[in-house]
Amino acid sequence: MSNPVLEAIAQRRSNRGYEARPLSTAQIDALLKAAVESPSANNAQPWHFTVVRDAALLAEINAEASQRLGRNLADIFFGAPVVIFISADPSSRWGRLDSGVAVENIALAAQGLGLGSVILGLPDAAFTGPKGPDFARRLKFPEGHRFAVAIAVGYPTVTKEAHPVAEGRIDFVE
Repeated sequence: MSNPVLEAIAQRRSNRGYEARPLSTAQIDALLKAAVESPSANNAQPWHFTVVRDAALLAEINAEASQRLGRNLADIFFGAPVVIFISADPSSRWGRLDSGVAVENIALAAQGLGLGSVILGLPDAAFTGPKGPDFARRLKFPEGHRFAVAIAVGYPTVTKEAHPVAEGRIDFVE
């Protein structure tokens, strides 16, 4: 069955290298439109999106995540010109799940725009230590919101083959 959405899903990869070329305002707006149009449980929309283009701030977050995890993470953002951080209201039972749906919408929108992306959980380590509240403030997380997930987006310089699909992951109950 041929379908542009199914093709985008099949072609999307986690890109771990990007050109320094900036994204246009129109591209970023399209990614954010896809994000806010995501479904959420009871339409609670428990998320907040922060677009970061500040390489120095990303380097600080990377350094803190490295320290917290006890290993040298060269660049958890892979040189992407844009990283979108999604924070969520922790009082929302489904906030992290809803944020995961939104980040996938961003990833598929990026694919449709000819961009690459990689969904990121490692930045969470930077928010669990003593610098976490400062990062949350600088990233303009709403009061009480916590890091949920991030996505790096840009023009990819690195790609990879599709991952093998594991057997035995689907059952039917009829």
